[in-house]
Amino acid sequence: MPAHYDLIIRNATIIDGRRTPRFAGDVGVSGERIAAIGRLDADRAEREIDASGKIVAPGFIDSHTHDDRYLRSHPAMTPKVSQGVTTVIAGNCGISLAPLVATNPPAPLDLIDDSTAYRFATFAEFMADLADNPAATNAACMVGHTTLRVAAMDRIDRVATASEAARMAEMTEEAMRAGAIGFSTGTYYPPAAHASTEEIITAARPLRAHGGRYVTHMRNEDDNIVAAMDEAFRIGREVGVPVIISHHKVVGVRNYGRSEETLKLLTEARRSQDVCVDCYPYIASSTMLRADRIPLSDRIIITWSKPHPEFTGVDLPEVARRMGVSQEEAVARLLPAGAIYFSMNEADVQRILKFEDTMVGSDGIPHDIKPHPRLWGTFPRVLGHYSRDIGLFPLETAVYKMTGLTAAKFGLRDRGVLEVGAFADLTVFDAATVNDGATFEKPTQPALGIDSVIVNGQPVWLAGQATQARPGRLLRNRG
Repeated sequence: MPAHYDLIIRNATIIDGRRTPRFAGDVGVSGERIAAIGRLDADRAEREIDASGKIVAPGFIDSHTHDDRYLRSHPAMTPKVSQGVTTVIAGNCGISLAPLVATNPPAPLDLIDDSTAYRFATFAEFMADLADNPAATNAACMVGHTTLRVAAMDRIDRVATASEAARMAEMTEEAMRAGAIGFSTGTYYPPAAHASTEEIITAARPLRAHGGRYVTHMRNEDDNIVAAMDEAFRIGREVGVPVIISHHKVVGVRNYGRSEETLKLLTEARRSQDVCVDCYPYIASSTMLRADRIPLSDRIIITWSKPHPEFTGVDLPEVARRMGVSQEEAVARLLPAGAIYFSMNEADVQRILKFEDTMVGSDGIPHDIKPHPRLWGTFPRVLGHYSRDIGLFPLETAVYKMTGLTAAKFGLRDRGVLEVGAFADLTVFDAATVNDGATFEKPTQPALGIDSVIVNGQPVWLAGQATQARPGRLLRNRG
């Protein structure tokens, strides 16, 4: 007897998220899960998608986001679903919305909100809010060390006392029990730069019992990157958990080429502990505006400024010229503000992207007025520019780096692979045309070649439009 499904994707070329060779077939979906893969010619469904000439792959998992607030303020998640993303990992760089009640949190916490969103005294309250108000994408969340510092300390310009570090550990335990998947740090940023390694180890101790991950925006990504990597590896060993180095890069002209050195260190570390990295496919980064980045950058674009919004999208030297001051003084006048920094070498970006255990993560900052194009373009840029156009790796490898690898590293069960029984998070795209539409001049343009995006069995992107469906689920730690 012919089978009946809720959805059939027909005539597809299937890439399963495991780096196995592509194959032809149909995909049948019942409810939230994949029910059949193969030739389903005689079967029928409530909805059918013809994927002739296209790829069907697991939905992409954005391994590095700052979508903590965006999931609630813009639940259609258009920048993500338009490029094939079905799951986001939030709470990176030491920045999480909970546990903290504050009206004017210090930078970099203001990268995701500076006013009303920090209203959750516990991580459980934050998770309940997300669960009760689903978005178009799934979400898995980490607790941020900087958030814990602000919540636990009266001053953050010093090392935490033993009692303050113990208080942070209590909050980490609460977050892990509530379903956080890991603990992130951002010791590059001023509020956490004063933290000692021992403080971080103490605060992260609860991770091991819950199967969590230690994810870090390291103290340094330029001249002292090796020492920063060694600290990250040590924290992972001491706590006894996997280490994920965020947006791995080497910054500044004098450091161009040093990815050969850092990747050798990663390869050596992987022999004795679980270590991997994420990376975005651009030579420019984006974060809070800082004067110490000026000598390390070839170009700096202002993405937002609270006192001077008129300079959004303007290069810093031009801002300084209009103000009649030095670039350093212009930075002081623009703060609080954000910026894009062109400070990396293309050869390093390619070398890191190609590394065996590199996941793809956008590191997009969705609340920037004029964001970095990675927010809208990361995943199709890897598929189109890096895989198809320059042949950095096969398409199967590109998909694996944004699906199966990421699901495995973050412990997301039944996600990131296209197999019977897995959740029906699926992306249909045209391998011949897929590419990023976003540019530094026009950063909010949707991707090219993304045909259909399915989350838990429901379409969230069809024919170039968000469907406004919100089938996303909160993915909790099960360790």
